Order: sequence, then C-alpha cells, then structure tokens
Amino acid sequence: MADIKNYTLNFGPQHPAAHGVLRLVLELDGEVVQRADPHIGLLHRATEKLAETRTYLQTVPYMDRLDYVSMMCNEHAYVMAIEKLLGIEPPLRAQYIRVMFDEITRILNHLLWIGAHGLDVGAMAIFLYAFREREDLMDVYEAVTGARMHAAYYRPGGVYRDLPDAMPKYRASKVRNAQAIDELNRDRQGSVLDFVEAFTNRFPGYVDEYETLLTDNRIWKQRLVGVGVVDPDRARALGFTGPMLRGSGVEWDLRKTQPYEVYDLLDFDIPVGRNGDSYDRYLVRVEEMRQSNRIIRQCIEWLRNNPGPVIVDNFKVAPPSRVGMKSNMEELIHHFKLFTEGMHVPEGEAYAAVEHPKGEFGIYLVADGANKPYRLKIRAPGFAHLQAMDELSRGHMLADVTTLMGTLDIVFGEIDR
Repeated sequence: MADIKNYTLNFGPQHPAAHGVLRLVLELDGEVVQRADPHIGLLHRATEKLAETRTYLQTVPYMDRLDYVSMMCNEHAYVMAIEKLLGIEPPLRAQYIRVMFDEITRILNHLLWIGAHGLDVGAMAIFLYAFREREDLMDVYEAVTGARMHAAYYRPGGVYRDLPDAMPKYRASKVRNAQAIDELNRDRQGSVLDFVEAFTNRFPGYVDEYETLLTDNRIWKQRLVGVGVVDPDRARALGFTGPMLRGSGVEWDLRKTQPYEVYDLLDFDIPVGRNGDSYDRYLVRVEEMRQSNRIIRQCIEWLRNNPGPVIVDNFKVAPPSRVGMKSNMEELIHHFKLFTEGMHVPEGEAYAAVEHPKGEFGIYLVADGANKPYRLKIRAPGFAHLQAMDELSRGHMLADVTTLMGTLDIVFGEIDR
C-alpha cells in the first residue's frame, strides 16, 4: 500500500499566531510547507457596501474598524478622497495635526506588531515592553477624541477639534498611594502637546531597549534571517507596499514620492533593507519608529508656534461652532442639515492614498452628486501581502509560518472588508 506523502493541516482560525481569523490550509511534506492556501472572509463586515447606505460623515467611524491598529491613517485616506472631490484644502494647522497623529498611529501599529511578532516566535518580554508605551499613546488618543481606539477624529475639511490644553490625570486609589500617582502624573501637568513631547524625549531610549532584547539576539536572528526572502522585482510584482517593499530594498514611500499634507515640509529618512528577508523587515519597522518620533517632534514645534483654525469654515462641509449653533438661527439650520442629510459631494471620482503603517492604503471614491457615496473601493495593503503567503512559505518549515505571519503584519479587518 502506497504511503501518503503530503498531508493537509488547518492552521487557524483559532491559532494564537494566526493574527485573528485567518484560516491557512497548509499542505505539508513532513514539517516542510509545500503549499499554503489562505482562506479569508471570516471577519467580513461589508464596509464598502455599507458606505453606499451612509452619509459621507457617517462612514468615517467605519474606517477606524478596518485596520483597528492604525485607526486614524484609515480615516485620513477617506477624508482626503472626499476633499479631492469637494475641491477643498484643510487649514495648515489641521494638516500638521493630521500628520502628527498619522505618525503616533504608526508607532502604535509598530509597537503592537513588534510585541505580537515577538510572541509568535517565542519572545515574551518584548510584548510587555511594547504595551507599556502603547498605553501612553492610547491616552493621547483618548484625551483628544474621547476614544482609545475608534477615534473618528479626522473630518472632511480638517479635524474634529483642536488639541486640548490639559491632559487627563490619574487619581489616588486603593491600589496606588499619592507618591505613585504623582510619579504617574509627572508628564501630565501641561497640555496634550507637552505630554506628547515628553513621550518623544523618552521614546528613543525605549526603542533602544527593544533592540537590546531582539536585534542581536541569536534566537531571534535564527528565526528571522533568510525566512521569506523576496527580491525587489518580485516584491513590486506581488503588489507589496510599505515595509514589505522597503525591506526588499525598494525606496518607495508615499510621504516622499507623492507627498500629501505637510510631509514635504518635514525632515525624515526612509529606511530600506538589503536582503528582503523577515529580519530586514524587522529592522525597517524599528527604524520607522525612530523616524516617526522625529516627525512628531517637528510637528509639535510648529503647532506650538502657530495657532489657528483646524477645520474649514464652509458650513456645507463642516459644522458651525457650538456657541454659534446655539445663538444663531442660520447656523442652527446648517448644523441640522449637515448631521441629518449630510454634505452633497459633486459628481466625479477620486483616489487618495496614504503611507499607512502597513503599506499603501487607498480609497477610490465615486460620487454621483448625492449625500452618500455611489461606490467606495478600499485598497488595503494587507490584502496584497497575504496573497503572497503561498510563495513566501514554500520550502520553509511549519514553525516558520508563524514568523511569516508576523512579518506580514496583517490585520483582518481590512482584508475581509
């Protein structure tokens, strides 16, 4: 009787290293992967279709839920597409605030990535370190928007509101005495900008700690070096963007090649890899955190010295102030119409893309002059990266599949959109 050579293994969706609800059907010869077939659709929430039944403003919170680790970057592409069709430009202060929060979001994304990727290949401590810093940045999200994750902060024409003058503080409790609370509140005495600046002063040292734990760790290198090698031409052909493309040595970053908002006014570098393997992609993302920190510091300096409006004063697009709305009949009508009927976007089509932490995140928007999109198409970076899973994993061991899942940095909200 003939021996069965290959057998099939279900990897996920409940597997802790499947990064959510991926079902990966692996064809194995012993422990060597012959074929990997990603099955998606287990988190499908019909975002593109839902957008056709919601006003333009009501769709903003759906963007947060696509990649729920990079919330504001998703919103950014969506509002930029609307602004292209409306022919409006947000105030300069709003553009700086957007860029600052894009980079805060990039750091948030990469912190979760480095923690989860470390766990995938057996490093426990890095997860705890990364979440220590995420907590500070989540507090900034909450101080500005009222929500830790699903912010809905970016609006067509600018941002919802300016940065608050005070940072929320910890209060004494049974768990912590007054001395511990004073230590926790040390950087919270001033404004949100003061708190973010204090974080940017500390953060390079934190990144050094991550590198001490991982970069020259021989187990980490054994698990990552030479795993999932993609050459530059193949990376382009597969539709890679972001760190997946730059890890293969292609210097392509929309913030430099197709600048939007105020990125052309800021000074930062684009890290690129040499070998196109998982280790290079790790190094690229670590350096990206340092560069994001550098961008945030430049934004803080500009925002301190340049007060001004943070949203356009066109009441067909942005609501009037609360004071105006409650004291003026015309503005009350504008407010009521904007939040019931919504804005009417001129007929046309537009594509807007941002350099999302995972790659190029684009929104293709078709408008027919109504108050809802006629069609919304999302270009999610994770979708293009996941389809390379078969090619990346062939010939590697079963244990390397978790490394490859980590190096892709995928979130299923945007893949199963």
